[in-house]
Amino acid sequence: MPTPLYAVTTDPLDLAALVSAVTTLPAHAPDEPRAVGPGAITSFVGVVRNENAGRRVLRLEYEGYEPLALRAFERIGAETAERWAVRMALHHRLGTLQIGEASVMIAVSSPHRADTFAACRYVIERVKQIAPVWKHEFFEGGDVWIEGATADPDDNEARQDAYDRACA
Repeated sequence: MPTPLYAVTTDPLDLAALVSAVTTLPAHAPDEPRAVGPGAITSFVGVVRNENAGRRVLRLEYEGYEPLALRAFERIGAETAERWAVRMALHHRLGTLQIGEASVMIAVSSPHRADTFAACRYVIERVKQIAPVWKHEFFEGGDVWIEGATADPDDNEARQDAYDRACA
């Protein structure tokens, strides 16, 4: 079974599967402009770090609303395709994650490297803005919820901010 372009899961994330998803052409779309073989693949892997805000992190727990998260991922994919000639895949993990485990993975392919770098950065900025995924950080001496998505997906100013960060 092919790897979906967008997923929310409690299973460990697989970068090789994500790369395959953006480099394997769908059988129904051989003439799609983005179906040109990639000249570049850029990936982003967000991992649980052992320190944040001067505190030793013990673990993270991610919660999310899967149906809405998938809609947000599809929207981010559509926004990305409007700006760059790319194929993009995005997976986010939920549940308890230990230090060093991957929480989010993005893979972007395109005939041109500049598009992959900009699109990959745009995707993670938009995830932080609009995806309904929340992070609960446990550290020595306590725990705290880290503010999640706060932007309205239709907020063009937020979307422009993500684009500006991606192309800085």
